[in-house]
Amino acid sequence: MNRIRVVIVEDEKIAAANLEKLAVKVDPDIQVIAILSSVQQAIQWFMYNVADLVFMDIQLGDGQSFKIFENVSIKSPVIFTTAYDQYAIKAFKTNGIDYLLKPIDENELAASVKKFRDLTQKDYNHTSLQDIIHYLGNVPEYKQRFMVQAGHRIRSIPAGEIAYFYFTEKVVFLCTYENRKFPIDYSLDKLEDFINPEIFFRINRRIIVSIEAISKIYSLSKSRIKLELKPEFEDEVLVSFNKTPSFRTWLNK
Repeated sequence: MNRIRVVIVEDEKIAAANLEKLAVKVDPDIQVIAILSSVQQAIQWFMYNVADLVFMDIQLGDGQSFKIFENVSIKSPVIFTTAYDQYAIKAFKTNGIDYLLKPIDENELAASVKKFRDLTQKDYNHTSLQDIIHYLGNVPEYKQRFMVQAGHRIRSIPAGEIAYFYFTEKVVFLCTYENRKFPIDYSLDKLEDFINPEIFFRINRRIIVSIEAISKIYSLSKSRIKLELKPEFEDEVLVSFNKTPSFRTWLNK
C-alpha cells in the first residue's frame, strides 16, 4: 500500500495524539507529518506544504476551520472530526469526504480511511463533489425538525411546517404556516448550513424564506424584488440587491 501523508488540524493536544495513534492503528501506512492547532497556523502551513489527507476539527481556538479554506487553497481531501453535527452540509461544500463525530470510533475511522483509499484510486482530483457524496453513500441529511419552547412544553416543529425564519431584536424566530412564532437557538448563518437549500433561501440579512411561503413576487426594478409571504411578515420583504441574481436562479430550479 502507498504511504499516506496526513496532517491533523486539532487544537486539543490529547485529542490530536489520540487521533494520530488511532489513525496509524487502522492504517499502518499513515504517516502524520504535521499537527496544526489553529486556523492561522494551518493557513501558514498550507501556503507552502501539501498533504495526501487532512483530518480537521471544525471548532478551533481562533475560529472555525472553514476560515482556512477562505484564505488558502487546499487540494487535499479532508475528513472532518468534530463534536458538533450541525456543520455537515458546510463541510461537504469544502473538500470534505467524510464527517466523524467525536469521540472518534475506530471502525468509523477505518471506514473513512478506506473511502479515501477508494477515492484516490478513482482519481479524486477529477471527481466532482456530487460524485464523491454519491459514491460515499453518506449524504448528510438536512435538518428535519426543530425543538422549540412553547410555554412549559417542548414542541417539535417539522421543517415542512416552517414558512420562514427571521431575525429581530437579537433573536431568531421560526414562523409556521399557522403563523405561530417560536424563538430558536440558531443564528441565520448557522441555519444556512443545515436547512435544505432547494426549499429555503436567505433573501436578505434578516429573513430565510420557504419557497411555499412566497405568495406574490413584484419586480420593482431589474435588481429589486419585493415579496409577499404567507403568513404575512411584519415588515416589507425585499430581496437584497446582491441576492437578486441567485434568488432568480433558485426560483427557476
